[in-house]
Amino acid sequence: MDLPSTMSGVALTGHGGPEKLVCRDDLPVSPPGPRDVLIKVSAAAVNNTDINTRTGWYSKNEADSEDAGWSGNALQFPRIQGADVCGYIVAVGDEIDPSRIGERVLVEPCIREANGKQLKTPWYIGSECDGGFAEFTRIAARHAYPVKSDLTDIELASFPCSYSTAENMLTRAAVKQGDTVLVTGASGGVGSAAVQLASARGARVIAVTSPAKSDKLKALGVDVTLDRDADYLAELGAGQIDVVIDLVAGPKWPSLLEVLRPGGRYAVAGAIAGPIVELDVRTLYLKDLSFFGCTVLEPEVFGNLVKRIERGDIAPLVAETYLLREINAAQEAFGAKGYIGKIVLDLK
Repeated sequence: MDLPSTMSGVALTGHGGPEKLVCRDDLPVSPPGPRDVLIKVSAAAVNNTDINTRTGWYSKNEADSEDAGWSGNALQFPRIQGADVCGYIVAVGDEIDPSRIGERVLVEPCIREANGKQLKTPWYIGSECDGGFAEFTRIAARHAYPVKSDLTDIELASFPCSYSTAENMLTRAAVKQGDTVLVTGASGGVGSAAVQLASARGARVIAVTSPAKSDKLKALGVDVTLDRDADYLAELGAGQIDVVIDLVAGPKWPSLLEVLRPGGRYAVAGAIAGPIVELDVRTLYLKDLSFFGCTVLEPEVFGNLVKRIERGDIAPLVAETYLLREINAAQEAFGAKGYIGKIVLDLK
């Protein structure tokens, strides 16, 4: 196809509130470099990371936002966000087989190559480079995974960021058949993905959620639900959990370590209840616990996720769909947390 020079999309113009998201029709289209593909985006989901990046939440220095990107560096504005991308390859670079044109692909959100170079520190789509909240996005060909599935583009867009994050946590924590896994924040995008993926591994899953969402989570493979306001230690008992998959942190964090067995594994990729926690180091070393901070995807994770999608091991959970120009309403609905799964933007 003849590539346009400009496109429609949403530009993040700086850190702040929803007013920093500006719909534009004059965003430049970046032609693919020699090792790149250009993707016509058909759907892109909304994530915590979109809002956290916009507000500068990742910065540890409240005085400025010089470390507010995923990599710990300042973001460059304007930036096109959107870490969940489903679309179709419409152009390829000189070093890429032209037969890839027309492929339906999912984009790996954690990338190790950009602009023809290997990155010393991985980037995240929509943070260190432009993402899917626009008509087109450019990416190194190795990060565009063809997917063969009967699912719709909107359904497929619910997978990349949340499910790869969950798959990475389970991979790092070596979750296996017979493990008892406690998932906090289980009704969110990553949490509900972790529930499905842990169940697919043959683990027994305990989900922390609200009572109103209990039945829906049990339908996804949860064995037991636990009210988020409950006393975890009193309800579960000490030393009963093999793996904690934590997306919440916050004031109740110490009890997550108490319920772990000796030799247990703790993996974390979120802190929606607060990033500052109290740790008794004696609990860590006397129980021989292993901690896994999970941001950068292990190399095999995204390919394994695509295989699970193609086999039907996991199901998409699309709660609501919005048009791209309705992004502020979509993010407001996302923040209300009155749903299970993902909110997806339709770009067709």
